[in-house]
Order: sequence, then structure tokens, then C-alpha cells
Amino acid sequence: MELSKRVSTLPASGIRAMFTLAEKYENTINLCIGEPGFITPQHIIDAGCKAWNDGYTKYVSNPGMMVLRKAIAEKMNRDNGFDVKAENVIVTFGANQSLFSSMQVVLNPGDEILVPNPCFPNYFGYIALAQGKPVTVPTYEEDCFHIKAAVLEKYITPKTRAVIINSPCNPTGSVTPKEDLVEIAELAKKHDLIVISDEPYEALLFGDNKHFSIGSLPGMFERTITVNSFSKTYAMTGWRIGYAVAPENVIKAMTLVQGSTTSNVTAAVQLAAVAALEGDQSCVAEMNAEYLKCRDILVKGLNEIKGISCITPEGAFYAFANIKATGMSAKDVAIKLLDEVQVVTTPGDAFGPDGEGFLRFSFAASESDIREALSRIRKCLGTK
Repeated sequence: MELSKRVSTLPASGIRAMFTLAEKYENTINLCIGEPGFITPQHIIDAGCKAWNDGYTKYVSNPGMMVLRKAIAEKMNRDNGFDVKAENVIVTFGANQSLFSSMQVVLNPGDEILVPNPCFPNYFGYIALAQGKPVTVPTYEEDCFHIKAAVLEKYITPKTRAVIINSPCNPTGSVTPKEDLVEIAELAKKHDLIVISDEPYEALLFGDNKHFSIGSLPGMFERTITVNSFSKTYAMTGWRIGYAVAPENVIKAMTLVQGSTTSNVTAAVQLAAVAALEGDQSCVAEMNAEYLKCRDILVKGLNEIKGISCITPEGAFYAFANIKATGMSAKDVAIKLLDEVQVVTTPGDAFGPDGEGFLRFSFAASESDIREALSRIRKCLGTK
């Protein structure tokens, strides 16, 4: 069967490629996947089970149940500095669907969208499906991989329609400071750009780093789609629930896309998400404390290994380690670690061209797995 040109040009996932390679090995330690190692907090599970048992097994409205949309609006107003209502919210199958729908409603064929790089690689697939053109914009290790307005502006052309912001960032762990976001906001207004702000790691912050939503700045809500998820904050990756917050006309357009694709997010899952937002938040702090401990163990250990240096991540649960001193490509180092000591990592070029020379390590794994992985890597590459 001959396939469409559209699907045949979709980029393959470099993360999943490492998964496939790892299948033939035993006793692997996986520092590749970006998934919390925790079970979803019990009060959230209980709320989902109660909803199933109470008969929430039917279709609900395309943009989401009103009780959850109101809870999300309240959260955005309280925590993110917005002034929104339920009509500014759509509930989606994870942040992924919000990103996909965002591209569908703002990009016309041939429109350019600025993508700071290294980045979450799924962006390229969403842009391709919307028939847009990604323009990668480098971020630099010496800037802690922060997105800089002055660099973004160099890549703006008459065809530029939008820019993606991801902070805290996958894969680099960077948290873009408010002052940089203010400059990016002024750039967006100057060039009439739409901002898609991808914020699923907003609660995973370390030290004095603070998350700030660019859509809350003056004059920015009307040109910003803010995307978020329950997956990372509440260890709910398998529940597949996220959301977007935007002007009402954008939400209506995204609802049309959702009606033509996935209809609605599972009702019981939506009620579990209400419990996540409105319940005890101590579980979030407890998980973050564990991530912080694992981050420090991983970064210290990586910096003791020959050929590797690693700046300290400011947020999320990823370390983006520089492996240029090994003299090998990122892919070659990743395959060497997998083949010789069965440690699964992700080569940096899986996150775009500016990721070459780096490996992404997830510290969402257990402390024992991280310590064992470091021991194996030392045996493979040596110590400084």
C-alpha cells in the first residue's frame, strides 16, 4: 500500500530508537525515558476508581468536563498569574495533543515556527502534520541553555508565524528566567508572533529557580497558547491527560480539532485530575525532594567520568551532559554505553541538530539505579 507523502516524512523518535536497541540486552538500566518513577499518589487513584464505580463511563463534552475546566482555570489564576475562566481551557490527551492541536490551529502551510534547540523532538512531527516549517534556533551551554530573544530575532523572517517556549526544558533542564521571557514577549509583540508555551515541568524546580508563564505578561495572553500536563507533576503519565489555556476563539478551534480526532478525554480520568489539583499537594514536594537528591548524585557522578562534563539542571528531571571530550559522536557514546555496560541514554542529536555532542540522562529513575549506572559508566569510560 502506498503511503501519503505527509506520513512518510515524519521524523522517527531517537528516544524510541534507543528503546528498540536496548530490547536485545538484559539487565539494562534505563536513564533514557522521561517518566516519573513514582506511582500516582493514592488519593488521585482513589478518585479515578470512585468515578469508574459511580458510572462515569460515558462520553463527555469535547473540550472537557466543566468541573475540571473550572479547576484548571482556578489553578492558572492562582499559580500562574492569569485571569481566565473555564471557556479558556481545553482538556486533552496529554500535553502532546494540546501541542498537536495548537499547531493545527495557528499554522498555515509554509508558515515558519521558531523552535529553540535542543528541544522535545515531537515538536517536529506536530509541525510537519500542520504543514509548517520548523526553524531551529540554538541555545547554548554557556547560557545554561536559556532561550535568548536576541538569538531568536536573527531567525525571524516574513514567514515566521510562531515561536515555541519550553521552560523548564526537556532535554536540557534549563529554566528560562523571567527577564528573558519579558524580552521574548516584547519580540513576539514587535513581530506579531504567536507563542506556544510548553510548561509540563513547571512544578519540577530546584534551588532558587522559579517558573514563570509568558502568557501572564501584559499583552501576551491574546497571542499565547499555554500547554500543560498532569503527567510530570503528579506522576500520571499513563493517565494521558493534559490541557491548554488560550483565548476563547483558540479553544473553540482546538475543540474542533479534538472533535475530529479523539473526541474527549476519559471522564473518570478527568475527575481524578480534579482530585490532583484540589487535593493535598505534599506529594509534589515529596517527589521533587527525591528528584533533587537524584539530580545531585547524577551530576556529581557524571562530572567525575572521563570525557564528560555536566552543568547542573535548574528544573525538570534531565541532565544534558557534554560528551565532546570523548572524541565520539553522541550516538556512538550512547551505543557504547548500551553495548558494553547496558546503560540506556539518549544521544543529544535526537533533540535536534544542536544536541550533537551531548547525552540526555533522566534522573527520574531510582537512586539505586542511578548509582549503579554511574558505576557502570565509570568502568566503560574511566575516571578523570
